[in-house]
Amino acid sequence: MSLYQLPSDLPVPVGDGATDQLVGLEVPELLLDSSEGLVDLAKLGAELAVFYVYPATGTPGRPTPDGWDAIPGARGCTPQSCAFRDHAVELDDLGARVAGLSAQPLTAQIEFAEREQMPFPVIADPELRLRDSLGPPTFEFGGLTRYKRVTMVLEAGRVSHVFYPVFPPDRNAADVVAWLARRGR
Repeated sequence: MSLYQLPSDLPVPVGDGATDQLVGLEVPELLLDSSEGLVDLAKLGAELAVFYVYPATGTPGRPTPDGWDAIPGARGCTPQSCAFRDHAVELDDLGARVAGLSAQPLTAQIEFAEREQMPFPVIADPELRLRDSLGPPTFEFGGLTRYKRVTMVLEAGRVSHVFYPVFPPDRNAADVVAWLARRGR
């Protein structure tokens, strides 16, 4: 199966309350490396931003790890990111900046951003500094801690809305565009 296609039998993640604490929190002052250099998370969220957090993008030619597809919400990071890329102009028209983040190392984020022509920063957080400062949910897989998929709308320095659980991930960007468009009316 391609990195860009989602299997039809993926388990659907269920709401577990893991993001209930996020709405209303102040966006932390956090400098993180990205495909476009350092990103100041507080500056990103000072006005309006869509900040999506995901477990890990795949790499062409590398098989999906055994057991990955069985984890609700794990599969689909590449389709989700590509959908945000494809909706970037609409999000910009709505006044929203976009950034994505995972616990993958910077080299992987740069490779992914270049390969998929991401028009926004793809942030590396292998030290899980976002988890320690803001508290988005994580899970363990293959001896590594990964972020669960969550999309936050950042506005005026605070988390104003959370999309969680995110499913299917390839529809997340369109859902965010629709939500922002409705909110703007």
